[in-house]
Amino acid sequence: MTGLEVEEVADGGRAVVSPRGTYLVIADTLRNKLRSGEPTALPSEAELMRQHGVSRTTVRRALNVLAAEGLVRSAPGKGWVPVGAGPAERPLVDRVRDVILTDGLDVGDMLPSEAALSGRLGASRGAVRHALAQLEGTGLVKAVHGKGRIIQAPGPGREGA
Repeated sequence: MTGLEVEEVADGGRAVVSPRGTYLVIADTLRNKLRSGEPTALPSEAELMRQHGVSRTTVRRALNVLAAEGLVRSAPGKGWVPVGAGPAERPLVDRVRDVILTDGLDVGDMLPSEAALSGRLGASRGAVRHALAQLEGTGLVKAVHGKGRIIQAPGPGREGA
């Protein structure tokens, strides 16, 4: 952590202080790693807090600086990801539709569970649940209490089939 000074505090411990603002130092560190092509994914906010010994607010300020520069973006269910790391990711709801198509699911078939979709799509269960709620709103799937979700209408690309 360059640009940081260590000073003694009253309780005998040591505190790391930056004349620039700790969040800017963290942003510089992450920016350098991103520009070197090092990470394909950023550490979680909790991991950044642990690495730098700072609060979540400080970490978020650093990430927001990088987001304003167009280097990272917040991805629901994934955290912060570098912009341009791999192909542009499609919205989760479209990726769930792709599962319906690739699995050949027809009207009346059960969708995979939230947990299965979460693992398969690399997204949190909450994000998958939100995408499924969107599909329920369109009438494509229907939640059946105690059973899961079933296909209620023809899937994408299967109209009239």
